[in-house]
Amino acid sequence: MTDPTVDATRELAAFLRRRRAELDPQDLGLPLRRRARRTPGLRREEVAELAGVSTDYVVRLEQARGLQPSADVVEALARALRLTPGERSYLFGLARQRPRAVDKPATAAAPALAQLVDDLSPRPVMLLNHRFDVLAWTAAMAALMVDFGTLPPEQRNAVRLCLLHPGVRATHADRERVVRDGIAHLRAAWAAHPDDPRLGELIAECRAADPDVERWWSAQDVDLGGRGRKVLRHPELGEITTDFEVLRPLADTDQVLVVHRGADDASRAALDRLAA
Repeated sequence: MTDPTVDATRELAAFLRRRRAELDPQDLGLPLRRRARRTPGLRREEVAELAGVSTDYVVRLEQARGLQPSADVVEALARALRLTPGERSYLFGLARQRPRAVDKPATAAAPALAQLVDDLSPRPVMLLNHRFDVLAWTAAMAALMVDFGTLPPEQRNAVRLCLLHPGVRATHADRERVVRDGIAHLRAAWAAHPDDPRLGELIAECRAADPDVERWWSAQDVDLGGRGRKVLRHPELGEITTDFEVLRPLADTDQVLVVHRGADDASRAALDRLAA
């Protein structure tokens, strides 16, 4: 019988061999060599040259001889093998390394996601980037939270609004939970994007403005939930309870959709009135 357990080292080796065999040297601008190629794709020494590592290192990786490549080496191999974003993430996972951001974080809504937000109306929906800037929203979301269009762009930040905006703060029945969730999201975003100056400024602003934020920031809480329930006190419609889902598109992983729906009949009726 064969062992059904997946061996990450062997999977990594097989993946590197397969991707190397699929590349055409001419597509990469490599010089033609006089010696005929016995197998398709790049030679190991060509991959090594492109990645800036030794040929022996590539040989040992492809033979699953127990190497643990660093994040820098994994990134270099991903570039050398012209991996797609999905393949790159898979390679990092096999190597037990954490991938770095490859592009500048989004500051505008991806067109397809902006259209999706419109299509999800009349539900309360908003599209956020990695630092929780609100990039797109439905009318129901604005009616439930705040009219984002009246705010300066630098203040359209979901976490900042929940922590510092007086009107938004007053709508949350469980103030402590909202603050702690906001801090956890900021901390996770900061760990993933430590070089983002605007994110650093946002964190500093929130910590300086609210003693609760400063106190709970020191708790090192990073327990993030992709779904949950919120109880909101709307100034006109009273208490509204929503269930929310946080959805991350595969094609735009630095943006997330937050979709709310009524958690009970009374809340669904209230959201219908908001949408109307």
